[in-house]
Amino acid sequence: MKTISLFLVTFTILTTQAQDWSAIQKSFSTSYSLETAGKYDGAASEILRIYKEDSYEINLRLGWLHYLAGHFNESEGYYQKAIKIAPKALEPMLGIVYPLSAQNKWDEVVKQYQNILLLDPKNTTVNYRMGMIQYTRKDYKTAKNFFSTVLNLYPFDYDATLMLGWCEYQLGSNSEAKTLFQKALVARPGDKSATEGLGLIK
Repeated sequence: MKTISLFLVTFTILTTQAQDWSAIQKSFSTSYSLETAGKYDGAASEILRIYKEDSYEINLRLGWLHYLAGHFNESEGYYQKAIKIAPKALEPMLGIVYPLSAQNKWDEVVKQYQNILLLDPKNTTVNYRMGMIQYTRKDYKTAKNFFSTVLNLYPFDYDATLMLGWCEYQLGSNSEAKTLFQKALVARPGDKSATEGLGLIK
């Protein structure tokens, strides 16, 4: 009798889980279609119908959709929940940068990037973006280190080559800057920024 009862309980749980996944898949499918049509609020509403606070996937999806809809505070909140659920996942850390950037919360953007680099020190996207932030802040020496990390992994990367060239120029290393601008022109012939940099070097 106990065996039958246990079987019925287990079957009920599995059936509920199957139904939950079926509902989740259906809502996500509908939300993808609505997103493609540019109906971001509708796409978010579709996901909210099956909302579960402890679901990583749902919170991540809502973070993205609210960002697209221009609801940056809400987007940030959902991404924070996803980060809390999966603290070693890079997805929500990269995702939350979008609403933070839209609100000009650059110190918090840097904090997220630093957290990512603790988990993935050679992440080229984050190293490049950190380089750009530091370059904008005129911390050329720190920016140089970030761009150099990218180039060590991808020596023919145009963007990192160009920006490292500008860092060297700003630091007064004209010879190094000239070489880097020339390399950038090999990667992208006729590039305006690299050509401008060469023109500034006497």
